[in-house]
Amino acid sequence: MTPRRRARGLWVRRGLAAVAIVIVLWLVWEAATWPDVRALASRPPTTTAFLERYKERERAAGRTPRVEWRWVPTSVISLNLKRAVVVAEDASFFNHHGFAPEAMREAMTQALEERRAPRGASTITQQLAKNLWLSPSRSPLRKAREAVMTWQLERALSKRRILELYLNVVEFGPGVYGVEAASRRYFSKSAAEVDSDEAAQLAASLPRPRAWHPGVTTPAYRRYVSHIRRRMDRVELPSRLLQ
Repeated sequence: MTPRRRARGLWVRRGLAAVAIVIVLWLVWEAATWPDVRALASRPPTTTAFLERYKERERAAGRTPRVEWRWVPTSVISLNLKRAVVVAEDASFFNHHGFAPEAMREAMTQALEERRAPRGASTITQQLAKNLWLSPSRSPLRKAREAVMTWQLERALSKRRILELYLNVVEFGPGVYGVEAASRRYFSKSAAEVDSDEAAQLAASLPRPRAWHPGVTTPAYRRYVSHIRRRMDRVELPSRLLQ
């Protein structure tokens, strides 16, 4: 082997070793910062990635962040509200294990046909993972993290707990997080008292919470509210799992 070839081989080995070190360090960092999914079985989160991002945006704009967020157990959330959110976001929620490709394709097709925001473009479990720990980015790495976290959530928690977490952390308007804060903000009542029409209005805000929420009169939002209300009457859900 010539000296040039030996030198080239040495540089290749060094390059591969450097790449291997970077990958190992990245895996160590991921393991050290990975969320404790099982802890959610017994206690609610103290904050979420989306809530912290909202605070950062407000501070960057020179405003003091004003957050409305009140945790409530699923037992005191209106059955109407649970039904509205499930049929709007993920009607097959109780039948899948975190991923529902067929439902996603159907939702995108319906959205294109009806010229509205997509319903259930991802499952409730996927959305919970994103809201709790991730960014809105669609990068492959972010999607890979979401997939692993979704898998963990489905195996560590019951469907009832996943839905309870989702209802309590999802955004319903600028600075408004969770069904209790949203119900009090828009209807001056608790989440336990929300009726079917009010529930449909809240559920309809989920695809675009900064622009769509109760009180908004845009035709697209009103059409989506009506669509959810019709689905609430048509779609059958296991009542025992919504209790």
